[in-house]
Amino acid sequence: MGRWGSGRRCARCSPRVGNSGAGCTKAANVLDALPKSAQPAAKNALADIYNAQDKEHAGAAVRAFAKQYAAKLPKAVAKVVDDQGVLLAFYGYPAEHWIHLRTTNPIESTFVTVRLRTKVTRGAGSRAAAPAMTFKLIESAQQRWRAVNAPHLVALVRAGARFDKGVLVEREQVAAA
Repeated sequence: MGRWGSGRRCARCSPRVGNSGAGCTKAANVLDALPKSAQPAAKNALADIYNAQDKEHAGAAVRAFAKQYAAKLPKAVAKVVDDQGVLLAFYGYPAEHWIHLRTTNPIESTFVTVRLRTKVTRGAGSRAAAPAMTFKLIESAQQRWRAVNAPHLVALVRAGARFDKGVLVEREQVAAA
């Protein structure tokens, strides 16, 4: 669910896409602006946006969301429509990476092992033991992490390569004079 899930700054808000990430919209914030009776349908509408096959379909889903909820719930619609550019920015990345950008909070997933261990042991112990314990727990959890799809494309993304609908754009089309 990416940034829709929990409150982290995600790749969609990175400087590469020209945004500071300050205006991140989260599904929880959108759903909080809705009455409980409208939340199940709104969850489906939000899922249609972030699971769309390309940016055009996602834009159509945003317009459908706005049309359906604009009259009754303008605050919820504003949270989605005002941040539409940021919400759909991940379509500028390789399609193989979209699954990673849509996932829930990877930072929280990384530290869940540490959180559970400190809860069971009722603290991290001493000041010196806390960083050591954290390091060893994360190091052991690292073996269970999912690998990035298409790791060869990460270097292209870092270099600023342009992707359109998830496909690498080899050359920019120069307009004929």
